[in-house]
Amino acid sequence: MAITLVMDGKELTVEDGKTLLDVAREMGKDVPTICYHDATTANGLCRMCVVEVEGQRALQPACVVQAGAGMKVHTRSEKVIRARKTILEMLDSTMDLSEADEIQTMMKDYNTDANRFPDAERRESEIKDDNPMYIRDYSKCLLCWRCVQVCAEDAQYTYAINFEGRGFETQIGTFFDKTIPETTCVLCGQCVAVCPTGALKPRREYLLQQGMSPQEISVLNTGRKKRKAR
Repeated sequence: MAITLVMDGKELTVEDGKTLLDVAREMGKDVPTICYHDATTANGLCRMCVVEVEGQRALQPACVVQAGAGMKVHTRSEKVIRARKTILEMLDSTMDLSEADEIQTMMKDYNTDANRFPDAERRESEIKDDNPMYIRDYSKCLLCWRCVQVCAEDAQYTYAINFEGRGFETQIGTFFDKTIPETTCVLCGQCVAVCPTGALKPRREYLLQQGMSPQEISVLNTGRKKRKAR
């Protein structure tokens, strides 16, 4: 079944069941996303993909809202641009986005003001280096949920990590704050692959960035294996 709608002034006919993000991408529209990933279930958490649908009071998350017959959609109205810009400025004021390359590009595209929220509390977390594959730096985590999803039903069915805490204190963690080797994690690396900010990073890459040589890393890993064997 096909439906007809209007997006940015252009009438088009699409298959029923597509999301507004699907339609926008088919048209070549640049609708930014952060929490959305092709390998995970869309949940509309970050709201970066919002669009304006005439007749709707609030902006709609394009990644989860299905295209409807007769809809008139605006992907870059003044209201949409203002909302996306504010989201980026709020994220930038509360966390470390220095290694989030795609988000840095979005910030330039939307001409964000780095000083708009100078009194915002920043997210701080100690780096967790507790396994041989990757490190966890939750000061860079924006709670996009991608890592939790691929660890659960979207891919691995391991359930090693999930949300913990409430409000501003919410973060990704393990049950009872166990180290990664003490959880059901199988070190598949899929969580690292979908992380958009560098909150999860290959351990070797991290150690190299800290100035360690490949030889020093090898010695360090050997020592860890010996301690584990004991």
